[in-house]
Amino acid sequence: MVAAVETMAYAKSGGVPWHGLGQEVPNDLTPEQMLEVAGLNWEVEARDMFVTDGNGKQVMVPKKKALYRASDDKFFSVIGDDWNPLQNSEAFQFFDDFVGAGDMEMHTAGALQDGSRVWALAKVNDAFEVFKGDVVEQFLLFSNPHQYGQSIDVKMTPIRVVCQNTLSFALSGTTDYAVKVNHRQIFNADMVKDQLGVAKEKLATYKEAAQFLGSKRFTNENIVEYFNSMFPRTSNAKGKEKAQSRNSQEAMDHLHTQPGAEFGAGTWWNAFNTVTYMTDHTIGRNADTRMTSAWYGYNSKLKQKALKSAIEYAEAA
Repeated sequence: MVAAVETMAYAKSGGVPWHGLGQEVPNDLTPEQMLEVAGLNWEVEARDMFVTDGNGKQVMVPKKKALYRASDDKFFSVIGDDWNPLQNSEAFQFFDDFVGAGDMEMHTAGALQDGSRVWALAKVNDAFEVFKGDVVEQFLLFSNPHQYGQSIDVKMTPIRVVCQNTLSFALSGTTDYAVKVNHRQIFNADMVKDQLGVAKEKLATYKEAAQFLGSKRFTNENIVEYFNSMFPRTSNAKGKEKAQSRNSQEAMDHLHTQPGAEFGAGTWWNAFNTVTYMTDHTIGRNADTRMTSAWYGYNSKLKQKALKSAIEYAEAA
């Protein structure tokens, strides 16, 4: 297993995930069973911290705790005494009612960054087609970081099946596609479910945006502008600006060759998916760093920017 992914499991019915990581497990697992097979059945503990004073005496550090994994004493982070850890088992219980009612299926789960970031991904039993055969499925991603300064994050994550790209849900008017909970609060699953809604209306809104992008065509000029804005140009050694960055040039190549390029060729849907394809499959050192960035880092924000910009170009078309 490569560096950032500590443990991971994925359900057989979903096929090998887009990032190609993890071990295959049986289908139709309960959240508790997924917790076990993904190697996440451990707890964290907040322990007192001590320093040695000038006389060699151990003195407790006030208002600070050290967060450890109880199973192997792995140190995660220094936290405040008002920081409330969420145990992995509690995070996975969030899915119990949904899975029990048949509304969702556990898809993948694992730990990144030496166990300090735990996640679970469930497939929502709802999907749509942009073009015939071009299916977008809906997923719910629960991220439980054992790190100071990181919030619990529950969000909807559409995935385009043909290329396994994780798409952006950052649409105007759908800000409730994600809920963040600060660790200074006690996690309230019912409150998060109420805020999130997990409603079909949200996926319907995304469907409208995707189909709108699929109905508008780019030109030779504005597609270059679009990729240059996603992958900004740099200066060469002599201080002269390059016409296109390497990633922008690569995007032009992937525009016609990426998986699913035959769906909506020449449209802004195809252009947007070129960016998501690159963030998930080509940019970065390896698969696990791409996955981390696509979900939590720079590339997550890039996808949001790519969607917003593609819609703006499509509206002007």
